[in-house]
Amino acid sequence: MCGIVGYLGSREAYPILIKGLHRLEYRGYDSAGIALINSKLDLSVYKTKGKVEDLENYVADKDVEGTIGIAHTRWATHGEPNSQNAHPHYSQSGRLALIHNGIIENYKVLKEELISKGYTFSSDTDTEVLIQLIEYMQMSHNTSIYEAVQLALKNVIGAYAIAIIDKSNPNQLIAARKGSPLIIGVGDKEFLIGSDATPIVEYTNKVIYLEEEEIAVMKRNGEISITNLSNVPQTPIIKTLELNLSQLEKANFPHFMLKEIFEQPEALRTSMLGRLNMESKTVRLSGIIDHRDKFLKAKRIIICACGTSWHAGLIGKYIIEELTRIPVEVEYSSEFRYRNPVITKDDIVIAISQSGETADTLAAIKLAKDNGAFVYGICNVVGSSIARASDTGSYLHVGPEIGVASTNAFTAQVTTLTLIAMNIAEEKKTISKERIAELVEELQQIPEKINQTLQMNMRIKLYAQIFTYARNFIYLGRGFNYPVALEGALKLKEISYIHAEGYPAAEMKHGPIALIDEEMPVVVIAPKRGMYEKVLSNIQEVKARKGKIISIVTKGDTAVKELSDFCLEIPDTEECFVPILSVVPLQLLSYHIAIAKGRNVDQPRNLAKSVTVE
Repeated sequence: MCGIVGYLGSREAYPILIKGLHRLEYRGYDSAGIALINSKLDLSVYKTKGKVEDLENYVADKDVEGTIGIAHTRWATHGEPNSQNAHPHYSQSGRLALIHNGIIENYKVLKEELISKGYTFSSDTDTEVLIQLIEYMQMSHNTSIYEAVQLALKNVIGAYAIAIIDKSNPNQLIAARKGSPLIIGVGDKEFLIGSDATPIVEYTNKVIYLEEEEIAVMKRNGEISITNLSNVPQTPIIKTLELNLSQLEKANFPHFMLKEIFEQPEALRTSMLGRLNMESKTVRLSGIIDHRDKFLKAKRIIICACGTSWHAGLIGKYIIEELTRIPVEVEYSSEFRYRNPVITKDDIVIAISQSGETADTLAAIKLAKDNGAFVYGICNVVGSSIARASDTGSYLHVGPEIGVASTNAFTAQVTTLTLIAMNIAEEKKTISKERIAELVEELQQIPEKINQTLQMNMRIKLYAQIFTYARNFIYLGRGFNYPVALEGALKLKEISYIHAEGYPAAEMKHGPIALIDEEMPVVVIAPKRGMYEKVLSNIQEVKARKGKIISIVTKGDTAVKELSDFCLEIPDTEECFVPILSVVPLQLLSYHIAIAKGRNVDQPRNLAKSVTVE
């Protein structure tokens, strides 16, 4: 959630750190800060509530000289968002500074112990407790800062990704992680650290993914050593980033969200590349083929995810059950991890996360593996924690998704789940070769059909102006499109702050119909495929109560169009592929309503791109 940047080398650290913080703004935050050690060995910490731009203005007349530093964007957990609670935090002596992502669960007990030993605190955060504990360990055990970090972390319960600088040793940068991601960039006698790769990629494409409970000591001469909490040396494995700088720019679009909506055709082509064989009309995913027996013997599939990924999982349930006849359950990771679920060695758990760092989904994976289940990960970020924790899986390959509200990752998740279903169905022979060939042919055409759908952008923009008055929305869909209704409602909530709810269309009569009047916009996903006549009846019920109908229909439809106040047409496709098309106008509708209301669509309030804490 929060953003971490660090630098040690021969360049001036401040410009690198500030640029890195700007790269991480997409993650969501409410304050920002920076710590630098200058050539006089002064440790300066500057921090402020607000945006990175506010931090830049604050330090405009300050000393920002130095070739080692750490910087942070904070998403408030302990203590309100203000400059006092912002990171970095000093130790009591003013010698150490620390930045931290995650939550220290036993911070209250540690804080009380430190207060009893004479320590005082200037913030409400768990992070300040950690830096004071590190200093206490160093002073009381008369040890090095590295050993003090190791001792302190052994006493910590919770999740952390930390970076520490010490003004008595300006040639050393220390980092550690457990539960929260941390990446080390390796340059020519210089090191960068980041909570993800975005602040690093401009300077090096060589990275080390710090593993659970590892501590890294980086030195100005280019040396790096990594140990675990038990002081066992670990061999650093340097990998090459697949990310490039151009992917982090908006190109000619006003916002990342709009850029990512329009990137979906190409993103899906890339996601399907090498997986759809157009000559043999087959699907091949290495994660399925290499573990064929697991899928053939699977008694049940459990999909674990959060938010938008959970909605993709619901669509995946429909498709997998339809094609493979394997029963599928879809679980919120946050609920799955804390109840006592029945999991067996014959179960396959599919874990879905755009970032690959979602804390609840990582915990669900651990629970599944502890109970003998086979774990298939679906994520977008190469080398992420979920990718490393899974037994096998598939990357989305859609490039970095910067907008907090997920768009191209969602359609890629649905596409990947579709490919999984098709590949399993081929291996199980639950559908014919002829049917597989038909699906392959149609899926290959989906990117172009999304392009056709995107041509409605300006019309949707005009419609959006009309609905800025609305305080509530209802979204309705049936079958494969019920999860799309949920996703459409979530998108509107996330970026426009309008209350919206999604329902199966038939459930409207069981309560939500009481809300419908002439002020209530009702978005209905009503393609020709599926339960068309049933949805048509639901639309008539809304119309009888003067609700405003915005319909998503198959191109050429007349019956629903006549009943609708506003109508958006999508190309015809197979019923199981409709969600990939029907969600696109809902993404655009949410975007344009939010823009009309003056919202920050890329960084909506209170939200973070990567939810690495509970």
